[in-house]
Amino acid sequence: MTPTSALKAQDATLPEFIWDDALIRRYDLSGPRYTSYPTAVEFNQNYPIEYMVKAAARSKASGRPLSLYTHLPFCAHLCYYCACNKVITKKRDKAMPYVERVLKEAAIQSKLFGVDRPVTQLHWGGGTPTFLPKDVMEHLMAGYGELFNLQTGEERDYSVEIDPREVDQDTLPTLWNLGFNRISLGVQDVNPEVQKAVNRTQPRAMTEAVLNEARRIGFRSINLDLIYGLPYQTPESFAETLEAVIEMSPDRLSVFSYAHLPERFYPQTRIQGDTLPSPQQKLAILHNTINRLLEAGYEYIGMDHFAKPDDSLAVAQREGRLHRNFQGYTTHSECDLVSLGVSAIGQTDDAYFQNNHDLPSWEAAIDAGQLAITKGVNLTRDDRIRRWVIGQLICQFRLDRQLFADVWNEDLNRYFADELSRLKPMVQDELIADDGNALQVQPAGRLLIRAICQIFDLYRKEGASQRFSRII
Repeated sequence: MTPTSALKAQDATLPEFIWDDALIRRYDLSGPRYTSYPTAVEFNQNYPIEYMVKAAARSKASGRPLSLYTHLPFCAHLCYYCACNKVITKKRDKAMPYVERVLKEAAIQSKLFGVDRPVTQLHWGGGTPTFLPKDVMEHLMAGYGELFNLQTGEERDYSVEIDPREVDQDTLPTLWNLGFNRISLGVQDVNPEVQKAVNRTQPRAMTEAVLNEARRIGFRSINLDLIYGLPYQTPESFAETLEAVIEMSPDRLSVFSYAHLPERFYPQTRIQGDTLPSPQQKLAILHNTINRLLEAGYEYIGMDHFAKPDDSLAVAQREGRLHRNFQGYTTHSECDLVSLGVSAIGQTDDAYFQNNHDLPSWEAAIDAGQLAITKGVNLTRDDRIRRWVIGQLICQFRLDRQLFADVWNEDLNRYFADELSRLKPMVQDELIADDGNALQVQPAGRLLIRAICQIFDLYRKEGASQRFSRII
């Protein structure tokens, strides 16, 4: 039985959500978001390129489908809260040279991973992918069409991040014609005072116009991104933003917590600390947001994600098929990840590898006809087991002993004797229940799932979590 097929065999009955102030105070520490395991902190800073080449060969032999990620770093405007790897410029002519290099990199990687494997998932992230002029978008996708086995069927998940301020009358039709069928719109907040404070003025009407046009064209699973904890936000003001968003009725919502780290991210020095909501206000915003979205009919997928019951994300969770990777929650658990562009992270069944974070260095490697990978990690069998366990908990909110035995030919009680012992306080606090057959995350534990997952994280065993954001 494979880890992927085994997911479908499990009972994925999900609990409701409960907010418990005392438990939140006790467990709201720092911790990873588990878009990978091991996390990026554990990546080898001098990862040999030949390791990646061998990992790609093993991936190719598996014949698994591919997910294709492209990092497009350009932005015309600086959002002060942003911690992404980006290049701020008004010069659109920078886009084509970058894309030409991406295609050179893609030519190398397609040979390594296999040109015939179906690309069932594709994502453009940034930066601002819609910074690219129409002809550059078309050139990039045409190049991919020659190098990879792009799909046209309904089951494909081809998504792109969109800044509504960077959309003209051709943008959405162009993306649709290029094969994209899902979009994510950056909103953050519709309050003008908040928008001004983070240098992102974006009238509600602009966002609505893009969303409505996307629906008219045929895009599905439309996502809106919100951020709480920004300057001048209050529980009352964010509640108004939430009502506006609910009226827009996106299929999915991501509600991220802003982490103010100006010492690490220079743009955040433009944000004055005394304009930020207090920790108590942030908790109130999150509590109100979860309650209101559940009341409005959305399902709480986990972490900071919500979806309508008929959305593919919610369906996948109910059927035990939900997966998590560097793009967050996804329905395509069986894919290996080919990642292109500066700082992009790729993934196979037993390795992670990341491109150079520095744009000139990435460009120099590609111009020399080489891969630009500088960091990575090869997974041990123990890493793979723990990644699977954390994936079960963070995606399905359940860890079944028999399923674990079927997939890994190990006894959960023996393999994780120490972890199960350290989990007992959480069982007593009713974050998670253990009936002897399965661990089931309880209503109060869903919000604190990152704390539960940390118990099974070997690298956090010594409590070294200070490099991560707070769980809530």
